[in-house]
Amino acid sequence: MKPLATLFAAAAMTFAATPVSARQYWVPDANGGITWNVAKGDNHSDHIEMAGKRVATVLRYGVDSKGAFTINKSMVWPMLRTIPNNTGGCVMRRFGWNPLDAVTVNGRSMTNEKVNKISLKNALEVESDFNNGYYGSWKLRRTYFPATDLPTLIEKYTLVNNGKKALRVEIPEGGFVAMTDPAKGVAGSYRIEGKTDKNGVFYLEPGDSVAFTAHLTATAPGEKGVTPDADAELAKRKDLVDNLMGSLVLETPDPIINKMMDFAKVRAGESIYATKGGPLHGPGGESYYAAIWANDQAEYVNPFFPYTGYEYGNASALNSFRHFARFMNPDYKTIPSSIIAEGDDIWNGAGDRGDCAMIAYGASRYALARGDRAEAEELWPLITWCLEYCKRQINEDGVVASDSDELEGRFPSGKANLCTSSLYYDALLSASYLAKELGKPNGKQYASQAAQLRKNIDKYFAHEVEGFDTYAYYKGNDVLRSWICIPLTVGIDERAKGTIDALFSPRLWTENGLLTQAGDKTFWDRSTLYALRGVYAVGATDKATEYLKKYSNTRLLGEHVPYAIEAWPEGGQRHLSAESGLYGRIITEGLFGIRPTGFRSFSLTPRLPSEWDNASLRHIRAFGADMDIEVKRAGNSKLKVAVMNGGKKKEYTIADGKTINVSL
Repeated sequence: MKPLATLFAAAAMTFAATPVSARQYWVPDANGGITWNVAKGDNHSDHIEMAGKRVATVLRYGVDSKGAFTINKSMVWPMLRTIPNNTGGCVMRRFGWNPLDAVTVNGRSMTNEKVNKISLKNALEVESDFNNGYYGSWKLRRTYFPATDLPTLIEKYTLVNNGKKALRVEIPEGGFVAMTDPAKGVAGSYRIEGKTDKNGVFYLEPGDSVAFTAHLTATAPGEKGVTPDADAELAKRKDLVDNLMGSLVLETPDPIINKMMDFAKVRAGESIYATKGGPLHGPGGESYYAAIWANDQAEYVNPFFPYTGYEYGNASALNSFRHFARFMNPDYKTIPSSIIAEGDDIWNGAGDRGDCAMIAYGASRYALARGDRAEAEELWPLITWCLEYCKRQINEDGVVASDSDELEGRFPSGKANLCTSSLYYDALLSASYLAKELGKPNGKQYASQAAQLRKNIDKYFAHEVEGFDTYAYYKGNDVLRSWICIPLTVGIDERAKGTIDALFSPRLWTENGLLTQAGDKTFWDRSTLYALRGVYAVGATDKATEYLKKYSNTRLLGEHVPYAIEAWPEGGQRHLSAESGLYGRIITEGLFGIRPTGFRSFSLTPRLPSEWDNASLRHIRAFGADMDIEVKRAGNSKLKVAVMNGGKKKEYTIADGKTINVSL
């Protein structure tokens, strides 16, 4: 290994280059969300993405040096397509429009604000005090949220007279209309409107209140205008969030991990758009909408949806695979990396990224966990086509060649990378299980191919890198890479110890998770989330929990909350949606070790940290069930496991680290 002095010097450079979360601003609250109780002198800003079926918004908000609230609203309308109609070809605008700017109280603008708290769950909610002495004092509550079905961001404002004098509140008629350039719209000129629902003069005695709403919306030519009922829309948003948080419920002694799991389900589930090509799950980030990718959707989030029971999520998963299946061909030319513009076009700018391995991996895991025979029969041709494609890419060393990987050339990946072959290996295993369920003849063949590929992966990629007995990400790679974690997630554990030591060494681990490459400053949450899942999967439970706690505290309660992010510095730590699905899979596949083996069966390898006495996962909606799994410590390195479904309870007592095969 390298000398300690060299490692510590590298670590010092890493911490200096990486944005760390030096402070936790937020705490879990009694309403099931998180709250920033604003302290005197707080001067901090952040951004959060939220979405509905026809709109997405990135709210850039904060508290300034005087204690006042600041906000800028970035709006995205995914189905209002622009020219060129490419990956980012939809109407996007950033607005500083604030309906409060024209409101006066006792003849004066609303100044001397002190924000008390900001909360996140169903919406962004802000509570402030205004103290203007002789001119009165009042409280103000702001609420911002996207409509679930409308192309609209809704804002609610409630002003309460908490002083001793009457207030005269003037709310002028407010709003604007903007028409986009017709030459730049696929459907012509789009109408963007900001509007308030109430105007007039309101006299408030002490204790009285007045409320009004505003909305930002956009529509296509000939489309009816939107006049939302703000209270009804807020109720729909709450129902969506409550339903997502109320399924696949994690209960552990760590409330932060539990709550991070709740928020992960919301972000993973909300970012699905009602396109003309059917429901399409979109990453977001003010860049990626009305489109799907072989990694974000097929590989990352689609295998997670069956566990949540979110039917629109399952519909989006099946729909995405149907879109990919359109591109199967007899010549076995690769399926495109991305299908864009509501299904009308493709993007394949990085060549073959191992996309067929990603699709086969995700589709086979989805089909097994979903437990729907008709869907599985429909997906079987896509799965087998992708497996055959991968087989045709096997090089003379027995591993799968590809042009790049999902990082699309940002970092070198050689002619054959560890990620593609590992995903292909897992896809072969899942396909062998699926073949048995469907009565197909090639299950044993896929299992045999997987066994040989596992040997080839070790022979080709196993290498000492920077002193660690781990993997070279590609042939000739001599610098540690975060994606060395991939084999762990698919049960390849031959190099587990050296790989874990490398992942958590100062060369790769930072306060924001894993660096993509040792010595660089770039991090992508997706590799951190894969790594934590993989470390659980191979039984390094306490190590995985230690770092999961650190990661969850940073992402949920730190300076940029409350979701997993994409990358830094690229994208400014956008809240891309599928990464939250990967967080959820740390729990389902890592902590609880659920591995689908059939429509009504799975293997279960629970991992209970030594500092916990119990962990439960409730309302698991996969495998045609609504089941709970409870794990409790039973002494002498034993675990007591209960699986409850439909009023039936199966109990097992196992040695820590052992696997249970469950049939429902």
